[in-house]
Amino acid sequence: MTTEESALLDESPVVAGDNPGRVFTSTQKKYILFVVSIAGLLPMFVSGTFVPSIPQVSKDLQSTDAAVSLAVSLSVFATAIGSLFWASYSSVYGRRLIYLLGMPIFCIGSLGVAASSSLLPLLLWRVIQAFGCSGGQAIGAGVIGDIFELEERGTAIGVFFGAVLLGPALAPLAGGTAAQYFSWRYIHVILAAWGILQYLLIYFTLPETSHSHQKDRSQPTPHKRARLVWINPLRCLVSLRSPNLFAITLHSSFALLTDYVLLVPIAQTIGVRYHITNQALIGACFLPNGVGNFIGAPIAGRISDITSRQWRQKRQGVWVPEDRLRKTWIGALVLCPLSIAASGLLTTFVDGPIGLALNLLCLFSNGAGVDFVLNPINSYTIDLSQSQSAELMAAG
Repeated sequence: MTTEESALLDESPVVAGDNPGRVFTSTQKKYILFVVSIAGLLPMFVSGTFVPSIPQVSKDLQSTDAAVSLAVSLSVFATAIGSLFWASYSSVYGRRLIYLLGMPIFCIGSLGVAASSSLLPLLLWRVIQAFGCSGGQAIGAGVIGDIFELEERGTAIGVFFGAVLLGPALAPLAGGTAAQYFSWRYIHVILAAWGILQYLLIYFTLPETSHSHQKDRSQPTPHKRARLVWINPLRCLVSLRSPNLFAITLHSSFALLTDYVLLVPIAQTIGVRYHITNQALIGACFLPNGVGNFIGAPIAGRISDITSRQWRQKRQGVWVPEDRLRKTWIGALVLCPLSIAASGLLTTFVDGPIGLALNLLCLFSNGAGVDFVLNPINSYTIDLSQSQSAELMAAG
């Protein structure tokens, strides 16, 4: 019989009942979820606040929009590499330490971006900034895998990504408002302050959750000399050799792509069609998508847990992790494709306030639809291997 303790992708045996989640109370779990959700939200703000300020940045640095936009591409690349790097090391040194190592790098990078006087330093500091905070989502998912039981993990993932996916909605509004009424540099100083506060919050209140790094107080702790271990961060990608993981990675990528198709060109689509020129108002158009994410994520996570429990009961206790994926069709076949098609038709044929309102409704539907795909898939990924959950999330 397959149980939660059967690590589907681990070759090393796992002792049944060795579940660190049982160490924490329900209140502690909720607080830990709150802390890691804030950490996961930060990378979304780093990327989202910069895009609306590109025209002001290019003017201030006497460059072009196309050249400054390179900072977006480089930060995305740094985030991808950094996520693999931090996730790999969190499995060796623990989640808490890796959080604490990343935050100073992020703060230095943010202050460097704010102080940049030309394009090249801006690009360099953006890479450092993105790299420092890039572990937030992968490590956060790893923490959830560490402390939450199988039956409650989908709901926890839903809450986590509900908070994280507020970033793409709130960040453009914050960045656009700063660029419109103050300076693009202010937002990066604020991000640095956020990083400092987050460092203090993690240092003083976040316990270690990783299986192998929790202290067993009943056993004496041997004195060991600290040593640096080199880990190839790209080793996470080996997990994609699994047909299951590769398939769900494509599945989630296509769903998330619908978000970018609607949101990235919003100034040129909804903004131009409905004559919105104010950067703050364009940023506000992202809000319905974020509200859809925020509402849809916990609902999708709850449905994922319920579906998993129902099918487990039908099999007299036999657990099949793929049961979580049964309801992804709600987002993949209905909400995501229909919202994109409807938005395209509305933008083309319906003008005025009615067209704008219906487009915003499409953004809301798309935000919820993406959650109905991503949340079950992320919970499924964690179910496959608790001990490697952060690495699997980074690879996906």
